[in-house]
Amino acid sequence: MPRASEFASYVFIKNDLSNLGWNTRNPSRNAEGQLYTQQECLDNADIAEGLGRQKPEYVVKVKEDAFWVIEAKNTLDKIDIAFREAVDYAKDINQSDAVKAKIVTGVAGNDDDGYLVQTAYISTAGAVDIVEYNSKTITGFLSPDQANYLIDNETHILNELVTDESILLNIAEQINEDLHKASINKDLRATVMSSVLLAMVSDTLPNFNASPDVFIKDINNRAEDVLINHAKREFAEYIELRLPQEDAAKAKYKAAVVKVFFLLRKINIKAAMDGSHDLLGKFYEVFLKYGNGAKDIGIVLTPRHITEFSSHILNINSNDLVYDPACGTGGFLVAAYDRVRLKEPDDVEMFKKHKIFGIEQQANVASLAIVNMIFRGDGKNNIINGDCLAKNLNRKIRNGELSAEYIEEEGERKPVTKVLMNPPFALKRDDEQEFTFIDHALRQMSDNGLLLSVIPISVMYSGAKDLAWRKRLIQTNSVVSVISFPNDLFYPQASVEPVIVVIKKGVKHTANTKTLFVRITDDGFIKLKKRRLPHDNSNQLDLLQNDIKAFIEGEEINEIPGVIQAKNIDIDSSTLEIIPQEHLDNSQLDLDELKKSMGSIYSELVFQQIRKGLN
Repeated sequence: MPRASEFASYVFIKNDLSNLGWNTRNPSRNAEGQLYTQQECLDNADIAEGLGRQKPEYVVKVKEDAFWVIEAKNTLDKIDIAFREAVDYAKDINQSDAVKAKIVTGVAGNDDDGYLVQTAYISTAGAVDIVEYNSKTITGFLSPDQANYLIDNETHILNELVTDESILLNIAEQINEDLHKASINKDLRATVMSSVLLAMVSDTLPNFNASPDVFIKDINNRAEDVLINHAKREFAEYIELRLPQEDAAKAKYKAAVVKVFFLLRKINIKAAMDGSHDLLGKFYEVFLKYGNGAKDIGIVLTPRHITEFSSHILNINSNDLVYDPACGTGGFLVAAYDRVRLKEPDDVEMFKKHKIFGIEQQANVASLAIVNMIFRGDGKNNIINGDCLAKNLNRKIRNGELSAEYIEEEGERKPVTKVLMNPPFALKRDDEQEFTFIDHALRQMSDNGLLLSVIPISVMYSGAKDLAWRKRLIQTNSVVSVISFPNDLFYPQASVEPVIVVIKKGVKHTANTKTLFVRITDDGFIKLKKRRLPHDNSNQLDLLQNDIKAFIEGEEINEIPGVIQAKNIDIDSSTLEIIPQEHLDNSQLDLDELKKSMGSIYSELVFQQIRKGLN
């Protein structure tokens, strides 16, 4: 009989498979079922032919004739045994001419210590190869789509690794809860993430059985070694894990860090971090919901679909020098990097080394951006911690490539061609205004460069300082596009209607200049259970992005009244309101749309009350 801890692993495996979309019912009893338990797999005559009386923990039905064998052991040190036994079971099944076991997984551990997962693909020739994505080992279970991809393409290398948004949020919430139970300050939880992630760079596992003092010291040493190797040692002090004084508290702290380690492995964090998703941004977004530090200074992280949209409409390419003066966890820079990686793979090494620049004032947030780029093979990057308003960029040639360097005084040779940014929202009287960051970024840019910024819509219509700025702006630059979004875009971090403004540097806005106004009410996400999750229907963001990109590049587009239209701005207007609501033609509103609009107005009024007195 299996031990109690092995029964726990059965539950762990079954729950994870279910969360990934597998139907965990018995295929012999349910036509849509996909999961045989130990005894049940022998009900399948073709499987039983090879196994005889042997019974692996689970056999997953991927296709009618293709299966996945999972074997579990009760302690972490038995992962190799579990994996070898899974391979042996698969080879026995493969003696059958009717069915084949193409995927094998070894699982080791228990609820107290965590679980290790090792998965391989068995080729037709019998080769056993560990499943990978971007040369990084997959450390969690496969989804149905991933398993089918491996089998359909007879490969152990995944072509895509997309973590389901709800699964990612669940893991983030669980990590936050575990760190809370260990009494780790809510505003320091992001640093724990940074340290653990850097410690995971090495393929060698830490000693989970070590004392709290030895274990945490090992994690800190591993993280510091990675930073040293990437010339970023100065960030070590910001992410160093610090144990409490009492033994009981130390044990809780260590246990929480171990749980974080295994939860991150569950979502294949090392492989996934090398993809297009700013996973660290998503985790930090969850931490922000509970912490106060970032909220107090106006940090609002840009959702991934917005950073990808922005990178697309600006057509980021390897010839661009991209700058984000308030880069946060690096979401915009990750999106720019990934676009070049997908579109111009031969140039991505040069691009990430010489063409990506970012500054973040909060050291612990900057450390997340550094970790983001280290996992993308770019640790020696140009992301720094500091006050962007006290820094400037000057053009510099590095190894024959156009690049830049940070200097104190304003540079004479402006290097930046594209800016992607979401400056901190001004919430208090003495806060820097959002347009201050835009002005700073424009000073770093060469003429005809494009700046894209996410800002509160009020910056583009309110009076006093904002109005004076808009009038100054169009004297030497042009407003190419203004795109409004739902007021819950940043939910649950903030509730304010944002706009994206696209500005062309050094080209005066005249009475004949056309500005593209776009009103997006459906960006593909809905609020659900205190979260904002993607829906499965078509949305305006996807439908309009190519037209927006075409307009920015100077092409004619098909306009939709009330949604996307190119209009002239009255540059002599006393109010100079540069927002879609002012310039788009009226469109027919249904009742639901009216309710949404009223909600946006209310949220904006509340936000304006917060900002009252700033101007």
